[in-house]
Amino acid sequence: MATVASSNQQQSAGVVVEKKKPVFVKVDQLKPGTQNNNLIVKVLSSNTVLQKGRAASQRLRNTRIAECLVGDETGTILLTARNEQVDLVKPETTIIIRNSKIDMFKGSMRLAVDKWGRIEVTEPANFVVKEDNNMSLVEYELVTVAADAVAADE
Repeated sequence: MATVASSNQQQSAGVVVEKKKPVFVKVDQLKPGTQNNNLIVKVLSSNTVLQKGRAASQRLRNTRIAECLVGDETGTILLTARNEQVDLVKPETTIIIRNSKIDMFKGSMRLAVDKWGRIEVTEPANFVVKEDNNMSLVEYELVTVAADAVAADE
């Protein structure tokens, strides 16, 4: 007789595997190159930067891209919203971002949600956004370290 797994568990080949609870981070904890970031943020502004009405191929759909300033009580960052995400990310709304990643654009961080991530609109949050700490204004530079220099330090 098969057992029924709860909505918090998965069952495969008779082995019950617990799903991990999402760990939410704050905007000021985001670092370049990180992924699987979960955040609860307020949308401050949304600016459409690209809107193509006709696709080059029938398989492809219309392309819309918007840069949205989002933030929490620790800081703000630019979110690159694509296609259907643009409709969800409207000013004055609170959203839950799951499984996002940090993309680098011209040396600064951008929050992005690809096909593995998710954006959900939720009830308004009760925090005040710290607008004077914009993480997208911090410029990063890629520095390569030679293997000889690392060995000399040890």
